[in-house]
Amino acid sequence: MSLVQGNAAEQQACQFLLEQGLTLRCQNYRTRRGELDIVMQDGDTIVCVEVKYRKSTKFGNAAEFVTAQKLQRIQAAFEFYLLDNSLNSTSTSLRIDVIAIDGNRLQWLKNIG
Repeated sequence: MSLVQGNAAEQQACQFLLEQGLTLRCQNYRTRRGELDIVMQDGDTIVCVEVKYRKSTKFGNAAEFVTAQKLQRIQAAFEFYLLDNSLNSTSTSLRIDVIAIDGNRLQWLKNIG
């Protein structure tokens, strides 16, 4: 997937989440442990959103590409984000979601981690 396609998918996901009432905290947060595509606020909950895009499902759907190893990297980067923002993971409501985009079909998978 090209950088342009990836950025377009992230923008589509972000717009979708904003339309659902979430508030954008940041995009493309980078740390030595990995990158967070989107971080949103859903009420009192901070939501880390991984965006996966596939032009077609010929080689599997987008959600299948969020592996256990990828989830561990997301969780590690999320911990850095919390520390950088003076948030405590034990006293802050947290969630990891996936926006899976297969062609024109968008699927929001909540609380995968």
